Amino acid sequence: MFENLTDKLQRAFKTLRGQGTLTEENITDALREIRVALLEADVNLNVAQDLIEQIRVKAVGTEVLTALSPSEQVIKIVRDELITLLGKDTARFKFASQPPSVILMAGLQGSGKTTTAGKLAAWLKKGGHRPMLVSVDVYRPAAREQLKVVAKSIEAKLYEGDQKGEAAGSALVERLAQEARREARNMGCDTLIVDTAGRLHIDEDLMSEMERLKKLLNPSEILFIADAMTGQDAVNSAADFHKRLGLTGVVLTKMDGDARGGAALSIRHVTGQPLKFVGVGEKPDALEPFHPDRAANRILGMGDILSLIEKAGQEIDQKKAVEMQRKLIENDFTLDDFRDQMRQVSKLGSLGSLLDMMPKVGMLKDLKNVKVDEKEIHRVVAIIDSMTPRERANHMIVNGSRRRRIAKGSGATVQDVNQLLKQYSQARKMMKTLSGGFMGKKLGKMKLPPGFPFGDMPGR
Repeated sequence: MFENLTDKLQRAFKTLRGQGTLTEENITDALREIRVALLEADVNLNVAQDLIEQIRVKAVGTEVLTALSPSEQVIKIVRDELITLLGKDTARFKFASQPPSVILMAGLQGSGKTTTAGKLAAWLKKGGHRPMLVSVDVYRPAAREQLKVVAKSIEAKLYEGDQKGEAAGSALVERLAQEARREARNMGCDTLIVDTAGRLHIDEDLMSEMERLKKLLNPSEILFIADAMTGQDAVNSAADFHKRLGLTGVVLTKMDGDARGGAALSIRHVTGQPLKFVGVGEKPDALEPFHPDRAANRILGMGDILSLIEKAGQEIDQKKAVEMQRKLIENDFTLDDFRDQMRQVSKLGSLGSLLDMMPKVGMLKDLKNVKVDEKEIHRVVAIIDSMTPRERANHMIVNGSRRRRIAKGSGATVQDVNQLLKQYSQARKMMKTLSGGFMGKKLGKMKLPPGFPFGDMPGR
């Protein structure tokens, strides 16, 4: 998400290492590099200047902790200022006192409104809510059909309504919105997510229609959906929408792509409204609440272990985890278990996003260079599935003829099978070592064997 910015900031902090104290001179050099890093990440110019000035004031003032080194002092100050810039606390989602709570989705065409509406419904369902979706985009061909497909994929209620009749244009939009709210109330749904029409650019018709919908529905949330890949264009559009509609929050989509992170750093400062969610993938569950402190940690290369733990807690079967630990300790970890581990990991989301949550320090600093092919997990599972139960229980019996049969059955090569068995043996040894209580003493000295956990998989 913030990889390029992280690299440049860490280079800026290096200029302070070895310095005995913070002076006006050396802090100026570091701030110059930090400013360049922010601008290259497409952070708004005014935001970057304000942030640099705040860091300068605190770095040369009385708030500096003498127990820390100069580079550590500046990193702490930068982290604190980034958290302030991003919003300090995680923004809470608002609900109406009388259901259904209406969530109005705003944004330009192509920003991902419809997909995000579905992801938001899935997030609400996971939290115990009963959402209903409705599309009031009566202009774009197949827009309402697209939301129907999304709703079906997450098993959420959808109000389709009827476009036939005398009403057309904005009158039809308002009629569908009113009917959907009434249907949500009758069906016992506590939230109504309204997917609105977008445009290729901001125009008066779009804004007027959104203003009428706001007046008609009195929404609890007006969320602006912006494509993070568009950088400052997303920030400027959010500011324009906020002036007319009074946004309550922003959702940045495609944060798992090549976005430089500038929009995330700028949006609250420019609009005054919090970044509430970020889209980090295509799957329905790839929507994450935005945590300013965790984002600041990731920007500075400290990782986001809390989010990783939360994700693991939601997706991983705890009983299976305890049983797996027992098997590791007793050296009873089979290829069946190895396959199950692969499947559990795939539930956590893209491997690239998981690696991005790890701190870039010590032996983990090179994780950013690990290239992950998501298809490799499926290939590994296919190879193991092509084995007999006896072979999966005892990999030592897998001889040459068995390897050729397994390769043919899984559409892989014998070399792929050989590499998988080698990887499995190395992973088995390492996980037994880690589970045996040596984590604290050994982890700093150990070298990860090739292919563990995701490196040299078959086909690489």
